[in-house]
Amino acid sequence: MTTEPTIRTEAFDALVIRDVEGKPRAGFEKLTLADLPDNDVLVEISHSSLNYKDGLSVSGRSRIARRLPMVAGIDLAGVVLRSKVAEWRSGDQVIVNGWGLSETEWGGYSRFQSLKASHLTRLPDGFTPVEAMAIGTAGYTAALCVLALEDWGAITPGQGEVLVTGAAGGVGTIAVSLLATRGYRVVAATGRESQHDFLRGLGAGDFVARAALAEAGKPLQAERWSGAVDTVGSQTLANVLAQTIYGGAVAACGLAGGVDLPATVLPHILRGVALIGVDSVMAPHARRDRAWAYLAANLDRTKLAALTTTAGFADLPDLARAIIRGETHGRYVIEVA
Repeated sequence: MTTEPTIRTEAFDALVIRDVEGKPRAGFEKLTLADLPDNDVLVEISHSSLNYKDGLSVSGRSRIARRLPMVAGIDLAGVVLRSKVAEWRSGDQVIVNGWGLSETEWGGYSRFQSLKASHLTRLPDGFTPVEAMAIGTAGYTAALCVLALEDWGAITPGQGEVLVTGAAGGVGTIAVSLLATRGYRVVAATGRESQHDFLRGLGAGDFVARAALAEAGKPLQAERWSGAVDTVGSQTLANVLAQTIYGGAVAACGLAGGVDLPATVLPHILRGVALIGVDSVMAPHARRDRAWAYLAANLDRTKLAALTTTAGFADLPDLARAIIRGETHGRYVIEVA
């Protein structure tokens, strides 16, 4: 016979976004369990992570939250305390990535959270909660991108070059590591030469300056990339498409450089280049499970540790501003407990 754990009733910390004079503002607040949404499963959160989207949300640079107040944080790892559905039981270790957390659903920057049962994923086999959050939405998105390129048939280990833009960021670092482990020749695009040694340690074999891809170029340029993982968008993505070889493909998942795409159809209709959009927020469970299995099989744990920084809950506001300024690298695990 199992017994439900004793659930604390005192107030706990959460990072809450509210409307302040018409603008979203994030700040730490004390909440109680009664303040949480009325959902199926109550989870005690041990860890979360910092993603570029979290930086936009917490810093107020973009109105990510579609309704306010909103608890920020698009990732979480924790343990089930109480459940209204048979699928989940007290003591189950779970993670959540995306599903509208910090947009339409209260997120992971909270000691406790009430969540929809359909949004939970069991802690993937072989990963600790810390490792799962070191990967987080960024790393799981990177896996989806690499899988998309492989499924398309655009890239072959040992043949051609695969470009990763925003390579020092969360998606970029995991993508570089995965591709290198799989035997691809990886070229990293970054604006920080100081990160070259770090990225080389993850498996990057060559580098492209961010500025070289950010300037307007011809609609068709010299062919170089068999495939690419793009986290930047805008002019960078336009140039990457223009430089991709005949029959190649680009997996696009980010907009750090902007939401526009000042490109033409020429790479697509003259070279058969594919632009593959990758969404991780609402991806179905089968796709998520495949990505986590791919990470378990191909992600070097030593490299994961090397690209991971652990930070305290109180550090979040400063880190959010830093990630938007491009001053962070790799992945950040946030200790919520």
